[in-house]
Amino acid sequence: MQQLAYFVAVAETRHFTHAAERMRVAQPSLSKQIKTLETDLGAPLFSRARGNVTLTPAGEALLPLARRMLADAETARREVAELAGLRRGRVRLGATPSLCAGLLADALARFHHDYPGVEIQVEEGGSRDLVRALARGQLDLSLIILPLQSDDPSLVTEEILREHLVVASPAHLTTRRSHVRIDELRRRPLVMFRRGYDLREATLNACRQAGFEPRFAVEGGEMDAVLRFVEAGLGVAVVPSMVLDGRPGLVGAPLLPDLRRTVALAHRKDVEPTRAAQAFRAVLLGFLVEATREGTLPEGVEALPQH
Repeated sequence: MQQLAYFVAVAETRHFTHAAERMRVAQPSLSKQIKTLETDLGAPLFSRARGNVTLTPAGEALLPLARRMLADAETARREVAELAGLRRGRVRLGATPSLCAGLLADALARFHHDYPGVEIQVEEGGSRDLVRALARGQLDLSLIILPLQSDDPSLVTEEILREHLVVASPAHLTTRRSHVRIDELRRRPLVMFRRGYDLREATLNACRQAGFEPRFAVEGGEMDAVLRFVEAGLGVAVVPSMVLDGRPGLVGAPLLPDLRRTVALAHRKDVEPTRAAQAFRAVLLGFLVEATREGTLPEGVEALPQH
């Protein structure tokens, strides 16, 4: 594992001396370990022509595997440490921006209260980016949007929420409406998310199915920026209803035809979730059951029954 760590350091810095500094080891020792790894594998991993360090085809093939093996080894170390009743541990959780801006914070607060010694790391991103991070072993669990662009047999997905998409408009410029038809967006400028957002794809697909290309007033924003741009009157945006909770400057109107999406909890099929990750799943599902019973879920969000 140490040899693989040295290999990844050189691959990322493209410099043996810088890699040795990162790993806090003498450069000759690092070079010797890399040479031993190349001998064991029977192929050179780096090309060192004219002082430039580049990956060989063998090195390119090894790099994603080495990263995942190192991530899994770290997970194994932490899993052993968790055996003392979850007084320690770590959960690496991925989530889409709408969930981070919505109900996830309350679920995390409950988990932190129940397991104060467990470290929580949250990565915010689009579903495709989060799926890649899961595959590389960089996340334990991820809240993603279904359906995925392509079925990934390496993942286990568990549907937990369904959320409605609404057209968000500035409250000071808008009369509340019971609904907005998708073809009405043909005449209205949109505030559009950056590429890679699930919401961008959902909006574009809905408009194209209605027979038109939408017109953008501004594009490229993250969730908070998009909502602020709408509040300022730059245009409207298609967003999950949950993100409007606590934003009196915005109003949301459901789309016709109804546009919904499903949120799932995902993990790698080939790696059993850590005890800390399993505990987070239990807390999250319990939180959703309780919120459903008490009627405190954000408007337009429904928890799906678990079996």
